[in-house]
Amino acid sequence: MKHPRPSDDAPLPGRRLVLLRHAKAEPAKSSATDVERPLATQGRKQAGRVGMALTAAGLVPELTLVSSALRTRQTWDLARHHLGHHQADLPFEVRRELYSASVSDVLELVRGVDPDVRTLLVIGHEPTMAATAAHLADKSSDDAALAQVRVGVPTATFSVLHATKLPWDRWGKKSATLARVGRPS
Repeated sequence: MKHPRPSDDAPLPGRRLVLLRHAKAEPAKSSATDVERPLATQGRKQAGRVGMALTAAGLVPELTLVSSALRTRQTWDLARHHLGHHQADLPFEVRRELYSASVSDVLELVRGVDPDVRTLLVIGHEPTMAATAAHLADKSSDDAALAQVRVGVPTATFSVLHATKLPWDRWGKKSATLARVGRPS
């Protein structure tokens, strides 16, 4: 069965949720708290490539929800500079609750999104980003993508979920198609 892909020429009807694990961060140091860990040099490069990959796939978000951790905010800042000419106009919200979010917490945020938003990007942490994708994935999801999110995803990896007719406030267990998992090279 062919699954709809966000990179097809025509935009998909409905809503798309992109769950992104932040790019590679510096190792934890005893002198700084985890929330203050910055991106590593490799992570800064990854973040830019994520922005390019999202643009190439037609996944420029209309709204982005970003964890309050420094590494997630830096991931967003670097990625958005590669999201085309609209980068300065892209709305985003830094959400403190995403830092230690559970799947339920992420879903609560998603369900509160304005119904006019068609593509939503959430930048957070593992294991929650992959677990949320696995929770939402329905039976028509891509098998390889589903296998990946069930074991977790590496840094700078995004999962793309799609629901044709479902408004954000009704997203829940097995309510969307997991179309792909992407990680820029």
